[in-house]
Amino acid sequence: MLSNSWHTDPGPPSPWSRVALSSAASNSEITEQPHNKGLRWKLSLWRAILSTALGERLVYRGDFALGTLMRFLPIVTQIFLWYAVFDSIEAANGGNIEDIEIRGFRFPDIVAYYLLTMVARAFSSMPSLASGIATEIRNGEIKRYLIQPIDLIGFLLLTRIAHKLAYYAVAILPFALVFFLCRHYFVAGWPPWPVLVAFTVSLVLGFLIGFFLEAAIGMIGFWFLEVSSLLFVFMLFNFFLSGHMFPLTMLPDNIATLVNLLPFKYLAYFPAAVFLGKIPEEDLPMELAIEACWLIFFIVVCRIAYARGVKRYSGYGG
Repeated sequence: MLSNSWHTDPGPPSPWSRVALSSAASNSEITEQPHNKGLRWKLSLWRAILSTALGERLVYRGDFALGTLMRFLPIVTQIFLWYAVFDSIEAANGGNIEDIEIRGFRFPDIVAYYLLTMVARAFSSMPSLASGIATEIRNGEIKRYLIQPIDLIGFLLLTRIAHKLAYYAVAILPFALVFFLCRHYFVAGWPPWPVLVAFTVSLVLGFLIGFFLEAAIGMIGFWFLEVSSLLFVFMLFNFFLSGHMFPLTMLPDNIATLVNLLPFKYLAYFPAAVFLGKIPEEDLPMELAIEACWLIFFIVVCRIAYARGVKRYSGYGG
């Protein structure tokens, strides 16, 4: 189950070789003043990288569309599993299956929750990011970022933004189709606009937390040659603690209290819970502030790890 449902979007087939730095460097606006590191120069550089990466990602639009539909298949298994759970409770206690509630979730809520976590994971999942950074460090390819006026973290962030933009530009129709077919599971309908705004902000913050968290893990490659085992452990914990497998309210109270102190819930559970109204509106500003603090924390960790890693890096290989 873990390998089939972990990443919501398939990711580019080769995210580390497709967008060449030379493509951005060849832009005339960038090469006019190669030593000018002012704001205008940086904006031109970022625009060139983003447009190049976006054009490359759109080549795989067919793969994005098909992959999006296939990513919904594991949800079918989870829905049947939860239907069996609610059905057994109905058989034991009587009543209507749609009126049975488990830890604040009825059966329609469960279906809507899994659909919304797919949306949240489409934002926060970063396939091949950490492993790609570690591989570039191990193979010596990372030195191209050290000899050219391009920041590694900024470059990866822009290419990842381009990937998400291309993915959603293509995947929005399959998403809309699935949500339309399952619209009757959203019993409460659309939430009020303050909740929708909070939901949107949580998705954006979840994307940034997911990026800088995985980038920080990838920086461990400066100290260890192989990080695949660490990444597997991280994926396992993330899969359970983010709420991707089940709503975190299903956990025992003492464990749920600990899990709520971790940043993983903002990658899947929190956006879905916001949309479904499982978090009181008066608590949303504080929760979003905590999520923003986690984002700042991982940005600082990622930057410090990269700065210290570069100091001890030796450019062998590649």
